[in-house]
Amino acid sequence: MTTKYIFVTGGVASSLGKGIIAASLAKLLQARGLRVTIQKFDPYINIDPGTLNPYEHGECYVTEDGAETDLDLGHYERFLGIHTSKANNVTTGKIYHTVITKEREGAYLGKTVQIVPHITDEIKRRMLLLGKSGDYDVIITEVGGTVGDMESQPFVEAMRQLQWELPEDDFLSIHLTLIPYLKAAKELKTKPTQHSVQELQALGVHPDIIVCRTEKELSPELRHKIALFCNVKPGHVIQSIDAWSIYQVPLNMEEERLDQMVVDKLGIPDLPAPDLTALKNFLTKLKNPERSVDIALVGKYVELQDAYKSIQESFVHAGVANECEVRVHTVHAEHVSKENVGELLGGMNGILVAPGFGERGLEGKICAVQYARENKIPFFGICLGMQMAVVEFARNVLGYEDAASTEVSPQTSHPVIALMESQKSTTIKGGTMRLGAYRCSLVPGTLAHSIYGQEEILERHRHRYEFNNAYMEEMTGRGLVVSGTNPDTGLVEIIEIPSHPFFIATQFHPEYKSTPESPHPLFVSFVGAAIERAKVSRRRQDRRPAFPGGFHGL
Repeated sequence: MTTKYIFVTGGVASSLGKGIIAASLAKLLQARGLRVTIQKFDPYINIDPGTLNPYEHGECYVTEDGAETDLDLGHYERFLGIHTSKANNVTTGKIYHTVITKEREGAYLGKTVQIVPHITDEIKRRMLLLGKSGDYDVIITEVGGTVGDMESQPFVEAMRQLQWELPEDDFLSIHLTLIPYLKAAKELKTKPTQHSVQELQALGVHPDIIVCRTEKELSPELRHKIALFCNVKPGHVIQSIDAWSIYQVPLNMEEERLDQMVVDKLGIPDLPAPDLTALKNFLTKLKNPERSVDIALVGKYVELQDAYKSIQESFVHAGVANECEVRVHTVHAEHVSKENVGELLGGMNGILVAPGFGERGLEGKICAVQYARENKIPFFGICLGMQMAVVEFARNVLGYEDAASTEVSPQTSHPVIALMESQKSTTIKGGTMRLGAYRCSLVPGTLAHSIYGQEEILERHRHRYEFNNAYMEEMTGRGLVVSGTNPDTGLVEIIEIPSHPFFIATQFHPEYKSTPESPHPLFVSFVGAAIERAKVSRRRQDRRPAFPGGFHGL
């Protein structure tokens, strides 16, 4: 079987969920025995989202091979349980950078370099690249932005060309659009979808399937109307109705027969029905938790939900593993102080201090760490969260009041967090951090070793600063344990405090590797510790007398 190419575009509005639809379709095809991967083509001119503020673009996801990518790649990996790579996320910036570099090298033999054919040829090359390996039966390409955007036009033009260059049963186009519901008129409106599809067709791309994002059921008459005016086959207009969980969407798409339409159009015969047993079991547990816990996520970008998308999803996975609803309370680090930390965090069963960069909110994160450490509340720090745990320990246990990271306090007399040696000669910011998967050796008998159940792990990183090993002996002498280090460089990867019920922090990002069917053990254990904390709190409340003096009634 030749490699099949599916393209997913969007119209009317952004944030309709192209990534979730692409991932859901991929999940269905994978569950039918096909080898599937997904790639994202983003129209912005940045080379990658690594230098973008999370308020601009949400979370920057990191792959095993060290690519800084769009957060949709996190969805792809979580839904499919596979690793993506640098080849799975392409931006306009990467395309132009490649073409301009080739022009400077004389690759075009003096020709005038133009959007067509040179830019579109490079886009097509990358669209087909993963299929050349022979590792996949189906490549799904999500095109960012919405049809009609100036930035997206070269990608749509490349699709147009591929639509005619590839064999007819090797190409399929899916268009996701919005059917708004007007409350005043009490009806769904199809006109925005009609205009969106007409715009796409005017650019030469003819969708085979239209997926309508809607908050109300689409009637057969409405589907027929859309098919008629948008020139697609009857039955090829389906709905993507608002779901109670993103992990429900594959089941909704199966009910709409999306995978069967795709298989029929691409001419793939004799496939079994999708086996979604594991996903259904996951959803059953997600919908029917036996208990609940409250966990504070202390971060800098909490106003934007997507800024900590992988952490939020990891809590969903870990909650299901513990048959528990994890209620995540986002707390803005800038709003945390010594005066109000008890009010903000006192009712929590666990505290997670999130990753980030820069000075803003650091003192609030340090306050949160101190409160968790001193009040024996389960604590989990990630990346900058680990670094602030080290700073807090140095200040409040070792007594170094000005202990800090040189990222924000270059002149501190106690640089317990310092710039990595390999970063000191780096002047370019983009793509130069310590990125991707690195080995970590675990110390037997530690909490980290018991959680992982193995002596060496592989986890993903995204940082420039590290634990300053000059302070290791002094810190470990006062109760801090270094339970994980890189075997090649000695970089401290995990710290913990054994005298605490659950206190662990990592330099790496475990959230990038958690999936519904393989929840990350650190998150599972953290939620487990929060459950134990909640039990203790409830027992204390049960023992509390109803009246002063211990009288419980007459």
